[in-house]
Amino acid sequence: MAFPLTRLRRLRRTEPLRSLVRETRLTPESLVYPMFVCPGKATRKAVRSMPGVFNLSVDEAVKEAREAHSAGVSSVILFGLPENKDEVASGAWAEDGIVQRATRALKRELPDLIVMGDVCLCEYMSHGHCGVVRATPQSLGAAVAAPRTTTTDFEIVNDATLELLARTSVSLARAGVDVIAPSDMMDGRVAAIRKALDEAGFINTPILSYAAKFASGFYGPFREAADSSPQFGDRRSYQMDPANIREAMREIELDLEEGADMIMIKPAMPYLDVIAAARERFDVPLAAYQVSGEYAMIEAAAHNNWIDRDRVMMESLLSIRRAGASIILTYFAKDAARLLA
Repeated sequence: MAFPLTRLRRLRRTEPLRSLVRETRLTPESLVYPMFVCPGKATRKAVRSMPGVFNLSVDEAVKEAREAHSAGVSSVILFGLPENKDEVASGAWAEDGIVQRATRALKRELPDLIVMGDVCLCEYMSHGHCGVVRATPQSLGAAVAAPRTTTTDFEIVNDATLELLARTSVSLARAGVDVIAPSDMMDGRVAAIRKALDEAGFINTPILSYAAKFASGFYGPFREAADSSPQFGDRRSYQMDPANIREAMREIELDLEEGADMIMIKPAMPYLDVIAAARERFDVPLAAYQVSGEYAMIEAAAHNNWIDRDRVMMESLLSIRRAGASIILTYFAKDAARLLA
């Protein structure tokens, strides 16, 4: 029926009415808090490009996780800054690696906290790439080796990388990580990780695959936080082309066939259409990562008094949830949970 009989504003008149008919809801339990863990004690180093985000020593990470957990956040995801880097990412799979130590400490202090372990090698590789690097025949044939600076000088070796990813996943599971979250975008990584976990006795450890991770310009602040910028070239040969949504669906489908229990799309807000398409097509838990650049832009605009920080923070998270993500990885998790409570 048409106006004046139909008046949609009737249900917008008061906050209780708006809440009663609200279609999309956020809860603290749906938020995952990313944390960067570094060596040392009592260390809380601010990330310049991400106000409110810190590199945390293990003891400080426990304090931060306790605060988030008290606010209602039930999950964290850990990224590690190792003492040393090399060309086989040994810090990623070492039994006493930084994320392994942090996980043990968190599980001792907060046994109900869900600890996710990001499985990627970029933070641990001396060159900053997400896989094993091999010089191309062109560069090997050069009389004098020049610095590797372009994609014609090197390649990321897919299959050799799978072994390191699988080894890292088993090491994290042994340390107590509840969810393995591979973010490297190598072909076949989910199958390799699933096989390694099962053979090591971790048949009940789920995999949350960064199934559609795009080669995005929104990752810049993260690379400062994780000290993971590539020393040469870029990641476009393994992360997805931002133009491709049909390819994203193929990536997701393949990861599910290989044994992924949950899927993730990254970044979130610039890819709401991808989230919506994935939600329509795949009946599995769906996560989205509101990445560092998304967070930094909101913080910068709020710092300049151009926007209402809390209102835009919550609106951004609601948009991700409305698009279809039931799990949201966000640096706003602690603050958003407090507002929701």
